[in-house]
Amino acid sequence: MTRCQVPAALIYQIEQELDKEEEEMMVFLCRDLAPDLATGNLREVLVALNEREKLSFLGLSELLYRVKRFDLLRRILKTEKGTVEANLARSLRFVPDYRVLMVEINENLEKEEVGSLVFLLRDYAPRMKMAKDKSFLALVIDLEKLNLVTPNQLDLIENCFQNIHRIDLIRKIQKYKHEALMPSVHTQPVYVNALQASLPNLTLIDPPYSSGIQNVNKENSQNGQSLTLAEPVHMSVQESGPESHKVSDDQYRMQSQPLGVCLIIDCIGNDTDVLEETFRGLGYDVHCHRYLNINTMNQTLLKVARLQKHRSCDSFVCILVSHGSPQSIFCTDHTFSGFPLEQIKKYFTADSCPELLGKPKLFFIQTYIVPENEQECTSLLEVDGNDEKVIASAKIPWKVTIPQVADIFWSHCKVDVSILEKCPSSSSYYLRCLAELLQNPHKRKLSILDIHTELNGKVYEWNQTADPSHQYSLLLQHTLRKKLFLPLNSC
Repeated sequence: MTRCQVPAALIYQIEQELDKEEEEMMVFLCRDLAPDLATGNLREVLVALNEREKLSFLGLSELLYRVKRFDLLRRILKTEKGTVEANLARSLRFVPDYRVLMVEINENLEKEEVGSLVFLLRDYAPRMKMAKDKSFLALVIDLEKLNLVTPNQLDLIENCFQNIHRIDLIRKIQKYKHEALMPSVHTQPVYVNALQASLPNLTLIDPPYSSGIQNVNKENSQNGQSLTLAEPVHMSVQESGPESHKVSDDQYRMQSQPLGVCLIIDCIGNDTDVLEETFRGLGYDVHCHRYLNINTMNQTLLKVARLQKHRSCDSFVCILVSHGSPQSIFCTDHTFSGFPLEQIKKYFTADSCPELLGKPKLFFIQTYIVPENEQECTSLLEVDGNDEKVIASAKIPWKVTIPQVADIFWSHCKVDVSILEKCPSSSSYYLRCLAELLQNPHKRKLSILDIHTELNGKVYEWNQTADPSHQYSLLLQHTLRKKLFLPLNSC
């Protein structure tokens, strides 16, 4: 049974006191906390957050503070404006800084100015609805849907403010870029990784340590600032920046907004929703694809690998769920030769995707193993990657040489396909446990290696009581050079 932290009567009482504009602001502030809710109804949003245990008295008080209903803070929540500000100063924040910024800008714009913005954006979004009463927040939502505005992509709005001569709002955005996109190093926990794990079915491959990136002599436009590196350095490209904002040398920087792209390809269809909710909650820009054939999956991988967005992000996640063999996946093709898993990894290594150089790349693979006597190898697959064409068929084995590369975390779980035949709609126990661990803020105090150790323990316990044909085999390989912590103020 779900444990709700805020009484329904309290939510109702607050809702009755708010006008339509205040409700719209609150719903906008909560968009990242419930991205799957396509509703503008405040009550539905708050109830959903409450049922998912994401809403607390602190969160509710921050929402009222953000819409400047200090009277309701005192009368209904029995707290003061100063108390809320003290909690915010201690980084006990419920709402992302980006949403707060947009609400503040909304409050400083006249209706005529919003109309001017809508007109100026016609060249970028010609299909945008031109409603006369459209608010700035509604405009932002439209731009987000078109991927023209994101928490770290605000140039378009800045240009529009330049045209309507609102330099004060441009300064607000620039201040946000400087402060919110470059949080203090002290927000990250310090935790020592376990060097090895002794649980069954877990293999850790110790990486050859890299000496770093040598002689980088280019401009790195990050967080709105230009930085020239001319000296030999021993850090990831994305960790370059002002001295006061550097993370510990033995930890990966995980502070960008979004944290990175999360690509989910689910050819079974049972795990997409929970995975999307989990990684969106962690701060990733999630791209979901269901039921792809091999050629479509290959094109999707290439497209994502070529995204320039990786340059401004701190990490990358790829999740694959499909039928397959121990070394390849089959997608939805009825006849197949399989797509080698090593080739998937190759698309995102530094030589193929330089924007991810020095940044952690996390892969979570769930393969439902098809017995060899049921595999058909009659198709011809052509893969175009890095201007190279490789052909695989039953007569020509696929030969791919993958160099030993840094910053890769590879978690591969295998289970017999018969588990799906018994219950076609069942989710992967491996992925379900992964989502539960990553959604738990206490577990996110651990490094990703230690989280995976706990995951392995859960899989081991499952195998103790499961039918032998339904036992999961879990393999971890990594070439991480640093400790990797996911943000605490997420999910």
